[in-house]
Amino acid sequence: MTACAVWLVAHELRAVAFPDFGFAPLTSRFAHDVVLLVVAGICLWRGVAVRAERTAWLLIGCGVLGWAAGELYYSLVLWAESAPPVPSPADAGFLAFPLLTFAGMLALLRNRARFSPALVVDGIATALAVAALSAAIVFQTALQYASGDPLSVGTSLAYPIADLFLLAVGVGALAGTGWRLDRTWALLACGIGLFWFADSMYLVRVAEGTYESGGWFDAGWWGGLLLIALAAWQPRPTRPSRAVADSPRLLIAPLASGAVALELLVYGSLGDLNPLAVALAAAAAVFVMIRLTLTFRQNLAMLRASRGEALTDALTGLGNRRALTRDLDAALATAVPESPLVLALFDLDGFKHYNDTFGHPAGDQLLARLGSNLRGFLGNRGTVYRMGGDEFCALFEPRLEDRVALLEGCALALSDHGKDVWVGCSYGAISLPLEATAASDALRIADQRMYASKHAGRMSASRQLKESLLTILTAHDPDVVAHCRVVADRAEALARTLALPHTEREAVRLAAELHEVGQMYSPWASAPLGARIVAVADAYDGSAAALRAGDRFDPAVLDALETASVPFVLS
Repeated sequence: MTACAVWLVAHELRAVAFPDFGFAPLTSRFAHDVVLLVVAGICLWRGVAVRAERTAWLLIGCGVLGWAAGELYYSLVLWAESAPPVPSPADAGFLAFPLLTFAGMLALLRNRARFSPALVVDGIATALAVAALSAAIVFQTALQYASGDPLSVGTSLAYPIADLFLLAVGVGALAGTGWRLDRTWALLACGIGLFWFADSMYLVRVAEGTYESGGWFDAGWWGGLLLIALAAWQPRPTRPSRAVADSPRLLIAPLASGAVALELLVYGSLGDLNPLAVALAAAAAVFVMIRLTLTFRQNLAMLRASRGEALTDALTGLGNRRALTRDLDAALATAVPESPLVLALFDLDGFKHYNDTFGHPAGDQLLARLGSNLRGFLGNRGTVYRMGGDEFCALFEPRLEDRVALLEGCALALSDHGKDVWVGCSYGAISLPLEATAASDALRIADQRMYASKHAGRMSASRQLKESLLTILTAHDPDVVAHCRVVADRAEALARTLALPHTEREAVRLAAELHEVGQMYSPWASAPLGARIVAVADAYDGSAAALRAGDRFDPAVLDALETASVPFVLS
């Protein structure tokens, strides 16, 4: 390749600067044939020696060999002809180059690049624009000067058309990957561009009757093919090329293609332009419009996605506080007293203990599960939101259902029972627009009611105490704890059958779970009540140390326990 490159540079210097220099290796009609055969052998050897992309390079190598065979036939047979016949065997070799190279480039492109739909449209639009420009310049000239029988005219016009599509696929492939293809494609595109330039100059000069062999642009054929051979032996990339979606360079292809198409269409309406160029320019304009449509759809999809992320809680998939505010404003604008809406805020009880016991990943899973439970319970009655932390919200229309029953069902959906763990919730609700007509007022009132419910003895402290007592009881007799759970389930079911209020049902379940707590044993306090008080004090504030220090119970501790919302335990 180096020897061929040196010969090409020397040949061009002689043709441009020293036309009278008669050095035989530079002026012989067979010298460039040797270069072309070497270049064809380099491309074919790449296909034979390296398994990767073998089909692509064998096709390209056969195309280069076809051109070299055409040149060799022309040098041996037609060189001295003043009017070489058209078509001839040389034309068959010449035309084999663009056809086989085109197929090889498509095979290579399939292995080297990954296209998005928008970039495919970019590549097609660019290829059509380049083809239209080539048709307007080269094909236009060849068409004006083409003469002879139909076969001769068809052969003459086949050259610019073949070059036109070969150049189009090279440039279109670059555009279709966001101008990020590797060195192989860059050299291929440059080689094809140089070859197209030389072939176009030849066709124009022949059509005008001014072509002379050995001119300065003849080296474009050989240099272009040498660049293709150089491309064959570039290192293969480890992974397919992929354009960066937000790269500014992606604007180049649609803008340039649209500008070329518009210019050619305007010129065609004012002057004489062949139908092929007009058709290609119109097709390029159509694909530019398709690209604009795809871009608009992509922007809409991104806008919807960003809007969804802004209004969605990432952990649970529920709406967040921003979504609640937006939906609440919309609901209040249409709400009527005859069909009121219910806004309910829920705060989990015992969740901190759950997090501390099982870890934050388990806590996140619990939040997601409870949110899904609440959404499943409400169904199409309303919408569920996560306000943040362990707070949830529901906005729904009770219709003909009982409002209190729905709220208790929501609270039950946000509850979780398991071994050594209990998570429930406190809630506050408000009817809209009966009690508030502004979103901020509705949220404030519901929030106040929720915390009033929590502080009025929703028994979260009692539940934590229960878990501590059951933990101690488990160490003493593991089987009795399972028995307590069964009894608690049955007691709660009975309370529900009796239609007891929610708070009373919780008290029944809690008492049932602790009905065996008297079995706990303390070596320094023989009475079961003493063991209970020690456990209670230990769970609350560590006062068991004070109890153990003396031989009697501290009345202050007993007083504190009796005011801790657990008198039934002490009974």
